[in-house]
Amino acid sequence: MIKEPLLNNNTAKGGFRTLPFIIVNEAFEKLASYGLTPNMILYLTEEYGMQNVAATNLILLWSAASNFTPILGAFLADSYVGRYWMIGFGSIASLLGMSLLWLTTMIPRSRAPFHESTDNSSSPTAIELFVLYSSFALMSLGAGGVRSSSLAFGADQLSKRDKDVGIYESYFNWYYATSGAAVLIGMTLMVYIQDKMGWKVGFGIPVILMLISAASFFLASRFYIKIKGKTDLFSGIAQVPVAAYRNRHVPLSSQVTCDFHHESESRCLLPSDKLRFLNKACIIKNPQEDLTPGGRASHPWSLCSVDKVEEFKALIRIVPIWTTGIMLSVNMSQSSFLVLEASSMDRHITSGFEIPAGSFGTFMIVCIILWIALYERVIVPLASKVRGRTTRLDVKHKIGVGLLSSCIAIASLAVVESFRRKLAIKEGFSDDPKAVVNMSALWLLPRQIFDGLAEAANVVGQNEFYLSELPQSMSSIASSISGLGMSVANLVASLILSIVDNVTERGGKASWLSNNINKGHYDYYYWLIFCLSLLNFLYFLHCSKAYGPCKGEKEEGSDE
Repeated sequence: MIKEPLLNNNTAKGGFRTLPFIIVNEAFEKLASYGLTPNMILYLTEEYGMQNVAATNLILLWSAASNFTPILGAFLADSYVGRYWMIGFGSIASLLGMSLLWLTTMIPRSRAPFHESTDNSSSPTAIELFVLYSSFALMSLGAGGVRSSSLAFGADQLSKRDKDVGIYESYFNWYYATSGAAVLIGMTLMVYIQDKMGWKVGFGIPVILMLISAASFFLASRFYIKIKGKTDLFSGIAQVPVAAYRNRHVPLSSQVTCDFHHESESRCLLPSDKLRFLNKACIIKNPQEDLTPGGRASHPWSLCSVDKVEEFKALIRIVPIWTTGIMLSVNMSQSSFLVLEASSMDRHITSGFEIPAGSFGTFMIVCIILWIALYERVIVPLASKVRGRTTRLDVKHKIGVGLLSSCIAIASLAVVESFRRKLAIKEGFSDDPKAVVNMSALWLLPRQIFDGLAEAANVVGQNEFYLSELPQSMSSIASSISGLGMSVANLVASLILSIVDNVTERGGKASWLSNNINKGHYDYYYWLIFCLSLLNFLYFLHCSKAYGPCKGEKEEGSDE
């Protein structure tokens, strides 16, 4: 048998041989990143002396930036620099950011942790904070570069023959499988190392992992197919409202009497009646002035094609339902407080093994996988057998189930926190937020279980909704818009957090979000989030009804 090396010297580009290097790049980037996130609240409060609210706000802003930059990276990669250079930039930026964060553990500090006496302690210096913030900024930029383009870049390497023989499907399966495994390892093993071996080792290992990630990507550089950016998505989206405004005085009496602009191979002959004022963007006023001899628009900012108008309408129409996902992500963003509560509860499974507080987030990931498997392998086959035909939840039902499950999750957390706080006071730990109360941390699992269902149903439903409702030409936007919602949610969560902290500490009272969780009222804060989540669910019901049936529901509704 002749064995061909993974990287040989032939001149052919792309192919299956390049995929392992791309998969390793993405998997190790996620392993390094998600290994840093869970315990960050403890690092900022214990090593930098930050208050709980300030540290949580910083983590929320970091998460918001990390969720937003992939969208910006996708636009830049598709329109200008190409996916190869975007991933390369992201790998280097992430490596620099993690190196800076590791450097913060090596620099001697002149301050004491917040739980020690503050008589002789000092606040972080401007340079120390600059290095810390710079590390977060670089890691966010790196995430935007790698995550925005990695999946699509791997697909670029495959030919039509590769897709026909099943390599394309296998690539997606392996990509998501390794990414999921990386997240689980990062939130368990990496967190355990940080707890047992300290920050220097715990933050140093991600630097090594990110170095391997970058090296893996650049090692196969000469064999990649590198497609250049060629479509300016920014201007394509912006042209429609600008053209409609410029043509606002053009009469729109009848769809039949108007002459609309079409490009070659246009899919739409006439614009729809929905959001009718935008139809003015594609009306030809003077064919000799508005069109070139080849039939293209002479001034794209004054005349758009019917297809572009319909694409913009589809994007506008999904916005209300998209906004309903923001509150769910606000609920999910409370993970930093979950770490603080878990650290004050009994986390022993056996007398010799204790679950790290930062690893409690992994239960939600496991629940997501279990819920998806249960839905696909048990619920759908059973429901289909009972009804005698294929029966599945449609996308809006999935979104609704996720939102309702999110409400139950945050309510369970409020109840558990109320009992934990009362028990801490009863046991005399009012002034000791680090004390461990006689209450199992496994009482936090109902929140993780229902959040797992919320994530499995809502996020999957949202992505299906965007991909089915938006035109194929906007698939890059459709695959990124969920991340934009998470970015906005992090900012909203930070705003709510700051308002609650400022309002509840007035009059010399202890804030609901006091640095001492036994003196604060985190349970009241969770009930506030529950009320907002419940209102959001009712808002979704209204938006769902106003949107009407999704594509294919009229024909397939009887099978749902």
